Order: sequence, then structure tokens, then C-alpha cells
Amino acid sequence: MKPIRKAVLPVAGLGTRFLPATKAVPKEMLTVVDRPVVQHVVDEAREAGIEHFIFVTGRGKAVIEDHFDMAFELDHTLQERGKTAAYEELKKDLPKAGQTSFTRQQAPLGLGHAVWCAREIVGDEPFAVLLPDMLSRGCMKQMLSAYERHGGNIIAVEEVKPEETHQYGIVSVGETYGQSFQITGMVEKPKQGTAPSNFIISGRYILQPEIFGILEHGKKGAGGEIQLTDAMIDLMETQAFYGMRYEGRTYDTGSKLGFLTANLAYALDRDDLAGPLKAEIEKLLKPQG
Repeated sequence: MKPIRKAVLPVAGLGTRFLPATKAVPKEMLTVVDRPVVQHVVDEAREAGIEHFIFVTGRGKAVIEDHFDMAFELDHTLQERGKTAAYEELKKDLPKAGQTSFTRQQAPLGLGHAVWCAREIVGDEPFAVLLPDMLSRGCMKQMLSAYERHGGNIIAVEEVKPEETHQYGIVSVGETYGQSFQITGMVEKPKQGTAPSNFIISGRYILQPEIFGILEHGKKGAGGEIQLTDAMIDLMETQAFYGMRYEGRTYDTGSKLGFLTANLAYALDRDDLAGPLKAEIEKLLKPQG
């Protein structure tokens, strides 16, 4: 069983749910507290032991590449002004040489197509996929533990209310093994009342390289796009898939409410911000009169 060394981050999306903020700034570079969303996602993967980050970008996303590169003038200025803490923080976040790769998705043809664009860099080994809209702490580490137990393909799942299942990709539950279970089927946004479970696909995957051979056919699904879920359904005919119940909460920063909630949650976890922020929230919630 080959280890998981590489992660694919599809960052070519237009961010239309956040216009006009994302007209000139990539949605992945919007900040949760003081770190870009994409930096939080990379932090999660690095903490789990991922070594190589493959960004599938599009036009107007060059700033993401700049963020994960050295900034000589800024570094020099910080050192000259004695701002050692800020300089060391930037240095700590910087991936080592050769740990990042960038490839272009020329047209917005769907998540499956974005993943397929990374095929030459991934090569013939299993890999992770992390959707940069979805923030979750420790999820990839839990997934790698599940992979060590089961091998195969792993999908992170979370429970939602039954009346919300029509908004998500849903998995069917087979034999259960504690935190994980065998997936016996998948459906994308089922009609209300027809979902096989209330476990949603929550934006973290471990996939075997055979997925690329399926995506290569370019079969179009929902919305006329090449859907990753469709390719996983096809791969499930020959390979095992397991669901991993994520013990935590995922924040969809692609939505306004999810983005604001993530900022609050991450800020409340910081000793330097929690107290003052709670006080400000109490002021905002206090009836005006």
C-alpha cells in the first residue's frame, strides 16, 4: 500500500458566490482571521504529513503562486525593521523548494476535470484532494489513519439534517468499522426524501490513480460538467470506497454565512482574540434602546 504524499487543491473556481469581493481577489485568498483560506487548507495537509501540494489554477490566480513563494523585498524590510516575529512566521509557512506545483485548468469544466489536470504531476500513486472552500481542522490526519486501516479510496463525510440532503452529494452506508464504513453507493443532490443516508461528501478525498483513466473520457454529468462524483461511482465498480466520519466541523467558506462563521470559530480559538471578540459580540447582540 503506497503512502499518500501528494495533495491536489483545485483553486481555479471563479468564486461567483462572493462577488464583488472576488472580482480581482481569488476566493481562496480571502482571509479567515489573518491567514488566507488556502493557507489554512495547506496547513491541515502539512500537519497530516502531506509533502507535495499541487494547485490546479486558472486565469487571475497568479497571486496564489506568489503567496507560496518568497517575497524578497518584504522579507528584507521586516528584517531591517526588527520585526523578527513576522519574518519567522512567513518563513515557517513557506513550503520547501520543490514541494509546490502549479498547473492550469484552461476552462471551467468541473471538479473532475480539475483533478484530471493534475494527472501528470500526481503520477501512478494514490493522492489526496482537498477542496479549498472547505475548512476543517485535523480532517486529513483522520483520513490518513483510515487509509492505513483500509487502503482503497477514502471520502470524508459528515451528518446533516435529513431535510438538507438534497443540497449535497450523499453516500450509502455499508458495513461499519467504528469511525469508518464501506460505501455502497453515491448520489449527487438526490431529490428530497430519496437520499440513501444523511452522510454528505464534505470536500476531502483519498483516491487511487485509476481515477484518472476514468476522468480522461470526459463524461459530462450534472450542469454539463465533468463531475468527480460520477468518476468515483465508476471506480467503485472495481475498487473499495470507505467513508470516514470526520470528528469535527467543516466550514464552507464559499458561502457568506460559512465564511463569517469560520472567522468567528477560528478567532475564538485564539487566546489573543477570544476574550475581546466575545465582548464585541455581546455588544452587537445587546438590544439597542
